[in-house]
Amino acid sequence: MNNRNNDTEVKPDVIAGRNPVSEAIRSGRPIDKILVARGEKSGAVVGILAKAKDKGILVKEVDRTKLDYVSGNENHQGIVAFAAVREYSTVDDILAYAAEKDEPPFIVILDEIEDPHNLGAIIRTAECAGVHGVIIPKRRSVGLSYTVGKASAGAIEYMRVARVTNIAALIDDLKSKGVWVYGADMNGTDYQKCNFSGACAIVIGNEGKGISRLVREKCDVIVSLPMKGQINSLNASVAAGIIMYSAMKDR
Repeated sequence: MNNRNNDTEVKPDVIAGRNPVSEAIRSGRPIDKILVARGEKSGAVVGILAKAKDKGILVKEVDRTKLDYVSGNENHQGIVAFAAVREYSTVDDILAYAAEKDEPPFIVILDEIEDPHNLGAIIRTAECAGVHGVIIPKRRSVGLSYTVGKASAGAIEYMRVARVTNIAALIDDLKSKGVWVYGADMNGTDYQKCNFSGACAIVIGNEGKGISRLVREKCDVIVSLPMKGQINSLNASVAAGIIMYSAMKDR
């Protein structure tokens, strides 16, 4: 499949067609999600979706025009997969890496970040700030796509990124391991008054909605950034960067 320099350029993480998608799943290649044409019920596609379900891969039904667009009008046969540009780690991998470095865990949790440029920028800053790992949800979140990798400026090769089913349950688990959880949101404690020196996780919310109510309730502390202008919010990656570097200073 050739890349083309137009609005329908096919990125390297796009796999179109029944056989290519089936082989990608069979080979164990990490896949973020599969898009299937609405109402597609052919035997081959049903078999592919069954394999995807067994592996816990997210599947979404979309109009064929969407598949035409993302595949660059290639012959997608009603199914397109988006592969991750590198394998995901686990939360245990992240904690083990912190232990290996003899440092208290320093984690960034992203609650439904949808913009790949934001995720890439956060991964880039996290790598520079000494974060041990980034955790994202499996659903309603951008994954490790080609665009994310490009926006990370290579940091994606060094940063451990884990995906979990439930962010709230993850926070409970981290707290049971002695990790203090800080949620970034409005109407909290000024981040400059917080001490991030111990085992900590910083939660950054969705670009529009912020962190969800349940996730906010699970956090130990809500931290805020002072706002002096007319706009009352910062870009998610900028807010994450400011708090990560404040934590790096404390650590």
